Amino acid sequence: MPQADRHKKRTVNIEFAAVEDFSILPYPERFTLIFITSGSIKGMLNQRPISVSAPGVLCLAEDAQVQVIEKINVSAQSFHFHREFLKSVKLSETSETKEYFPAQPRIQTGLSLFYSNEVPRVTEKAYPLLLEWFFILGMEVKAQSDELWVCRIKKYLIQILGLLEELNRTREHSPVDAVLDYIHTNYPQKISLEDLTKCGHLNRVTLNKRFQERCGKTAMGYLLSHRLKVAGELLVHTDMSLNEVARATGFEYDTYFIKQFTARRGMSPTTYRTASRKLASVSS
Repeated sequence: MPQADRHKKRTVNIEFAAVEDFSILPYPERFTLIFITSGSIKGMLNQRPISVSAPGVLCLAEDAQVQVIEKINVSAQSFHFHREFLKSVKLSETSETKEYFPAQPRIQTGLSLFYSNEVPRVTEKAYPLLLEWFFILGMEVKAQSDELWVCRIKKYLIQILGLLEELNRTREHSPVDAVLDYIHTNYPQKISLEDLTKCGHLNRVTLNKRFQERCGKTAMGYLLSHRLKVAGELLVHTDMSLNEVARATGFEYDTYFIKQFTARRGMSPTTYRTASRKLASVSS
């Protein structure tokens, strides 16, 4: 059932199932994200055979054709959301924005996963973080602890889908790929160059050389770029404060986050948030 927001007079078209029994898939008019924590399932997705074992994720579009044929000691949770939930918060009308329609850009991160017939790849190292984010997402739906609960759910949805999207880009099995997976999984935490060299089993000179060849920047430069990429998504699609965005993306201080964001985007985070929503309203 949709959620009645206890803090605002609105209905939020999302649901969280703490125990997914696979009896109704996909949920009507919903994108469905299923997190399998133990056991496995076998079945058909859009007339193709699938097999998902824990830790595993299944992303289903609204019109997906799903048939679960076999369940083996499976435990799973699921989150379902209407496509309207992907709309961002409206930009309030001010003297700077009144000439524009209220902007509602849509979250695009990870949407391709729902239209793929492939089962997303989940690494053992990514599993604990996905489990934590999924658990908190479910608690936010249930608790609605304050008026920003929907904002936080969008934050975790962006982070979950963003991580899955990065883990499922076509890659080789190389030291650089191992480091990329480490960055995409651990970017909210403190990461040093030593952490990355240990992960890739390379010295810093070789690691940076291979990153330059592959990504056009050093390993730590890529880490910073990825953090700023996720931060940009959170700025546009949530009303999180700059300090909250900074902490969620691995910046210890919001002042450093603002400095780095401004240097690389050519505008402050606040200006970027406003400009992105303006642009979306003009384009829509």
